[in-house]
Amino acid sequence: MRNIKVKVHPSASKLKKKEQLAWKIAEIASDKASLNEEAIDMVINRIIDNASVAIASFNRRPVVSARDMALAHPRKNGATVFGINSKKKFDCEWAAWANGTAVRELDFHDTFLAADYSHPGDNIPAILAVAQQKKMSGRDLIRGIITGYEVQVNLVKGICLHEHKIDHIAHLGPSVAAGLGSLLKLNTDTIYQSVQQALHTTVSTRQSRKGEISSWKAFAPAHAGKLAIEAVDRCMRGEGAPSPIYEGEDSVIAYVLSGPKAKYNVPLPNINEEKKAILETYTKEHSAEYQSQALIDLARRMNERIDNISKIKSIQIHTSHHTHNVIGTGAKDPQKMDPKASRETLDHSIMYIFAVALEDGKWHHVNSYTPRRANKKSTVQLWRKIKTFEDKKWTKRYHDPDPSKKCFGGRVIIKMKDGSKIEDEIFVADAHPSGDRPFERSNYIEKFQTLTEGMITSKESERFLNIVQNLRKLKSGELTKLNIEVKGKSGRNINNKSIF
Repeated sequence: MRNIKVKVHPSASKLKKKEQLAWKIAEIASDKASLNEEAIDMVINRIIDNASVAIASFNRRPVVSARDMALAHPRKNGATVFGINSKKKFDCEWAAWANGTAVRELDFHDTFLAADYSHPGDNIPAILAVAQQKKMSGRDLIRGIITGYEVQVNLVKGICLHEHKIDHIAHLGPSVAAGLGSLLKLNTDTIYQSVQQALHTTVSTRQSRKGEISSWKAFAPAHAGKLAIEAVDRCMRGEGAPSPIYEGEDSVIAYVLSGPKAKYNVPLPNINEEKKAILETYTKEHSAEYQSQALIDLARRMNERIDNISKIKSIQIHTSHHTHNVIGTGAKDPQKMDPKASRETLDHSIMYIFAVALEDGKWHHVNSYTPRRANKKSTVQLWRKIKTFEDKKWTKRYHDPDPSKKCFGGRVIIKMKDGSKIEDEIFVADAHPSGDRPFERSNYIEKFQTLTEGMITSKESERFLNIVQNLRKLKSGELTKLNIEVKGKSGRNINNKSIF
């Protein structure tokens, strides 16, 4: 690995493109590095993971809307849309839009947290759609996905977006563009321009994750993937991009992020070094914001020690700055305490999530979010007894560069009305690589079978799992076999008001 120093340069200095971050990203995207076998296995796991949550969200309104838009753009030799007959093909950018929304809707796929947030699995729908349309092979797809993960993970390590209230899709656009460059075996200059275009078009604010959180939370990564595809297409035609996009006098760093005097350090593998960043990422066992995963597991554990929830006086959650300020009471967001809030908002309220998990002793991707569940009297009472606090110890562990020390949990103190206390802590989620029950291939398969039950036939389930686990050997034109057809479900939007 090497450390890339990134700072703003005045236009007069004419920073050479080979010294720019976008070029260095393009170099690793266009290199001939061998593929790490563990990384390949993890790619397969994450394709299974993405398929699980995409099918589970098939009939949810944002997914139906995105799919309806995609179905208006058929293409004879295009890409498939999750759930739809595999013989039907669509423009790859619209397939990426539909599938990306389906993957993101339930907030139930993989994550990587460092200086910023990310869901690296968001790279897969766009890269897969282009791979299908261009009739690439399984190993081509693997290379593209591995690059997408590598770029996003390392951008997330080096550049914080959220402190400037910029949404994390600003790292996704460049990573998808780089992944597509690897997939299509593009030259370094074309990828360089594509990365810059993709970043330029995918900068947006984090209001999508605060206040009345809408369905745009699901659409946003799909939109970034779609824009990245279009950026690569333009650059393959010889078009250029705003440059230097990171280091320029009026660049993203200079006027969106930390300003003209900012300095960032972005780790990247050496040219032709194996890309293994995907192995640092982790999926979710529970359908909720990642920073709640460990605390859900802790709530389930603490449930066994409480005989009567009504006897609780107060609950304190001592945790990291991120958890406290983004999904905790530190956000000072009344929506996070509102029983009438949207599913998307409840997903970003650790107070709600912990209350339900503590009361029920479990978490369910559908039942834990229903309006009836959120308005349950005992839950509302418990919910309002919960406060979060930043503990610098947990903040330090959250940012620790050593993966074995990094953690996303907290310490919970439950005070009972009789004056007694129940205390416990958890460092990482049970499903985390360092957790009590790290996710393995069997767990990904179980998650897939659970989430797709009743949506697809057992025959279709078996077919898909066999195909995806044989990804290394899929030949050119065979990637459409990774689509999954939903049985007897139209998934059509009853609201026909639209442009497309």
